[in-house]
Amino acid sequence: MHAEDYSATLRSSSLRVTKQRVAVLAAVDTHPHADTETVIRSVRESLPDVSHQAVYDSLHTLTEVGLVRSIQPSGSVARYERRIGDNHHHLVCRSCGLIVDVDCTVGHAPCLSPSHDHGFAVDQAEVTFWGLCPDCRSGGSGPSDQGEGSPEPLSPDV
Repeated sequence: MHAEDYSATLRSSSLRVTKQRVAVLAAVDTHPHADTETVIRSVRESLPDVSHQAVYDSLHTLTEVGLVRSIQPSGSVARYERRIGDNHHHLVCRSCGLIVDVDCTVGHAPCLSPSHDHGFAVDQAEVTFWGLCPDCRSGGSGPSDQGEGSPEPLSPDV
């Protein structure tokens, strides 16, 4: 995507187009499942003087209008992604913290139906699959794109 596309996306959601919002959308697009610090580092590549608060505010606004999705696997900080509206799920490596999208596998959204809906009109299900990624299973050091400042390995509250 180009800056013009991000601008059009913001306008289509009735948001004012700002350099910060465009840069945050681009950062989340470029770094799926990024935490806030990763988004800030990415945004600062094009806007070196952007404040933490401007990025936090942009993430909040973009999440609120549905242009960005926030996920928070157990034991992790919030992560952001641009893949929205399709009710996909996630695989999380217990060792290195890698997060990977996994499509809804059966039926239409929501993919799962509760045994009893207690009168709720269910429109979304969140599923997180936990395990070890191929690199960690083979004794490797984990994904090479994690780099410095990578999150600590995640572990669900069990």
